[in-house]
Amino acid sequence: MIREILNQFQDELIVVDKPVSKKFEITNYLLQHKTRPILFKDVDGWEVAGNIWSTRERIAKYLGIKKEEILHFMMRAMDNPKPYKVAKDAEFFKNSTRDFSLEELPVPQYFPKDGGQYFTSAIYIAKDESGFVNLSYHRTMVRDEKTGTVRLVPRHLYAMWKDKAEHGEELDVRIIVGNPIHILLAAATSPPYGVSELNVASSMSEMAFGKPLEVVDLNGIPVPVESEFVFEAKILPELDKEGPFVDITGTYDIVREQPIVVFEKMYHVENPIFHALLSSGYEHYMLMGLPKEPQIYKSVKQVVPKVHGVRLTEGGCMWLHAVVSITKQHDGDGKNAILAAFTGHPSLKHVVVVDDDINIYDDREVEWAIATRFQADKDLVIIPNARGSSLDPSGEKGFTAKMGIDATKPLGRKDEFERARL
Repeated sequence: MIREILNQFQDELIVVDKPVSKKFEITNYLLQHKTRPILFKDVDGWEVAGNIWSTRERIAKYLGIKKEEILHFMMRAMDNPKPYKVAKDAEFFKNSTRDFSLEELPVPQYFPKDGGQYFTSAIYIAKDESGFVNLSYHRTMVRDEKTGTVRLVPRHLYAMWKDKAEHGEELDVRIIVGNPIHILLAAATSPPYGVSELNVASSMSEMAFGKPLEVVDLNGIPVPVESEFVFEAKILPELDKEGPFVDITGTYDIVREQPIVVFEKMYHVENPIFHALLSSGYEHYMLMGLPKEPQIYKSVKQVVPKVHGVRLTEGGCMWLHAVVSITKQHDGDGKNAILAAFTGHPSLKHVVVVDDDINIYDDREVEWAIATRFQADKDLVIIPNARGSSLDPSGEKGFTAKMGIDATKPLGRKDEFERARL
């Protein structure tokens, strides 16, 4: 599937034919060409691709929409999950083996202080006793030929694992690598427990391609047929060290005791392409940040009826900083929008609220709005000692100071702020 996707972006694609080392050299190329998709033809005899989804424009093009429509596209899918279709076969069934070594796969070590080779685009699929299926990203550090340590934050997969671990049992999972954008985005959403990300992905598939997501049953767990690599695996009750690892801010996350995962069987399509998702790269920003924009939009819309757009900015790692466009009905709406944005995305640290005449995708226009419509003694909101993001190295024990800038025009003086236009 990745090969077909890359063929759609031939005008941007960089192809590296010479052998490339999975230790740091892949990172070097991905950093040199941050917004360009790259196909490495020979990484220990395997093909690898990175920066596939590193721009909003490329994501929108694949989905057949405009970049400004991604937020509403995702919101519709999250609000209206759709059933998926169970297929009888998948391309990845053509190649299966238990005779493989994780250390010999094209799993990169991205940065010198990383704890080792890391699966970064790996999506874990698990099913509980009630039949609920969860999809979620979990970075996984390679320990040896068949095991890794998986970072589990306290969300749905963690709850499923903990329930098993407390009874001394293993959690059966499927791990997929190499998927189209609707699956990748859906896996990064946070629906309530009981609503499967597979259904969110199926809703996106219906809107973009006119057909539901197709899955196959792999020993009791549904797996998307469009996966390049699939692993049957088990997460053990036992723990081992995971980390250090460069996270989305480009700084090192700490070493933790995390569950051990055993990779038992590998499947892959003919001539598979491994997806190398560069931690702290633009592709990481997009996949982690885009699903949060609808949450901010919904929260702001509860206090300001006309919300025109939300953008988590690349300069803020698409996690810590945002710009929100509104139409004010009352003075004070800008400040209410600031507070609502922080509620919608609790990790948010800095938000700028602007009028609808400002292009939120143009950093210079946003700065112009701050320069001409903002006064720090009247329009600045500071919230000290708030719960923030654990990924922010400037925070202390999860606490941070949050800042909001109301760069909207005062309603009673709008004529004084009119922009000159031809």
